[in-house]
Amino acid sequence: MTASNSKPRWALRTLLIALPLLLIGYVFFYQMRPVAIVAPVTTGRAINAVPGSVEVKAEYSMELKSEMGGRIVASDLDPGKKIFKGDVLVQIDTGDIDLEIERIKNEVTAAKRKVELGSTLRADVENMKDTVANLERQTKTGAYPESEMEKQRRLLKQMEQRMELDEVNLKLALDINENALRTKQREKEKMTIIAPTEGKIASVNMNARVGDLIGRDAPIAVLISSARTIEAKVSEENFAGIKEGQKASVSFLGYGEQLYGASVTKVLPTANAETQRYVVHLHVDIAVEKLVPGLTGEVSIVIGSRESATNIPRRALRSGGVLVVSGSKVERRKVTVGYLGVNQAEILEGLQPGEFVIVDNLDLFRPGDRVRVAPVAP
Repeated sequence: MTASNSKPRWALRTLLIALPLLLIGYVFFYQMRPVAIVAPVTTGRAINAVPGSVEVKAEYSMELKSEMGGRIVASDLDPGKKIFKGDVLVQIDTGDIDLEIERIKNEVTAAKRKVELGSTLRADVENMKDTVANLERQTKTGAYPESEMEKQRRLLKQMEQRMELDEVNLKLALDINENALRTKQREKEKMTIIAPTEGKIASVNMNARVGDLIGRDAPIAVLISSARTIEAKVSEENFAGIKEGQKASVSFLGYGEQLYGASVTKVLPTANAETQRYVVHLHVDIAVEKLVPGLTGEVSIVIGSRESATNIPRRALRSGGVLVVSGSKVERRKVTVGYLGVNQAEILEGLQPGEFVIVDNLDLFRPGDRVRVAPVAP
């Protein structure tokens, strides 16, 4: 074999050995590149939403008190128990007041009878009227002096006035006894303590158990109403565009990342003097039993929307810019942001539809890095 034939064969063998090595090296270095999770720039509806914090509050809580004193003979108070308006919660012993009511009823019966019979002076007045009538006839014939007749008339008038006053006093006595009866009956009603509203018993006073003697206006228990108020607090710069009826999304810390649909039901016109945050009331599409007082979370209230050609996931934004993957190379792009929603951002300048932006682990990438790309999970 000549030297001229061996050289091409040697070069071919070298090339055949080098190609796999180069391929292996390319694959190795390609696999060493970090993986960038990317999302495309899309067209669609851009949402303008403002953020706020949320807190669930009981519509009101109240301290249940006894308007009457006495000994508790029955109690249905139990912390955490659900109650309904009108439920009997506590019964105070009514024995003494029952006796008082019975006594007053007897006095009312007697007073009514006295009113029916009228004044004891009525008979005297009737007799005096007959006497005066007889003397009137005698005076007309001259048999009885006119001056004496005038005295008799005045005497009759005085007797009639005393009779009328006596009957007024009889009626007054009846009214007083009937009022006393109604008062005692009302006091007896107050000795049966009923639930003023639907809710739950938060706590029970240790001195308000069966057998305990309680005083007037003594605290018995604390009730929390079932109705809930969901308050959203927004900053002063975000408040201007909020109106009743606007849609919102709410997440509660106690329920993970679950989003609940909501709407604005009330906008309070003044801000907290210390925090300068405004309060908005929300209706949230969530079961009432999940709305535990004290539960907190976040809200995003939609104040506007429009069609946009360039929308990206909001988490792709970092310091007024995004990281774009062009081919396999990372490029930092400064962008102009439009509407901001809960999860998406509208880009007015700096991006084109179809480009890809990095959405996760942004701190791992620098402009000029070569990366492998993987689509964001749907």
